[in-house]
Amino acid sequence: MTFKTILYIIVMTLSTATQASAKQLPACPSSPNCVSSQATDADHAIAPFKIVGNVEEAWTALKKALISQSRTVITDETGSTLHAQATSLVFRFVDDIDAILDTDARLIHIRSASRTGYGDFGVNRKRVEMLRSQLQQAHVIE
Repeated sequence: MTFKTILYIIVMTLSTATQASAKQLPACPSSPNCVSSQATDADHAIAPFKIVGNVEEAWTALKKALISQSRTVITDETGSTLHAQATSLVFRFVDDIDAILDTDARLIHIRSASRTGYGDFGVNRKRVEMLRSQLQQAHVIE
């Protein structure tokens, strides 16, 4: 086998693995400071965003809603995934927000989780529900 053939096989394998994992959010830890639309337990579960209009408009609206929140920045983004960080005002705790655009199902899966600590006083759930409200007001999700 030539070097090019081996390199091609490696690249194709990695790209296939990336596409498969692009539909899966990180799992929530056992602590109550995380919510995810892909969680199966009641403590962490939250409904995904059901897109009613144009999929790209909904994705753009989500990004705008995220950056409109105080101390929140999008740190990583692809065509169908994004990662943002929200920093608390007083203690500077960082929460991670992950989203996946599932165009086939017309859903946006969302996860918000604290990096440190055990409890979050419901901050992550409130954040996701606030995003839901903003997207509903923009008429891009149910």
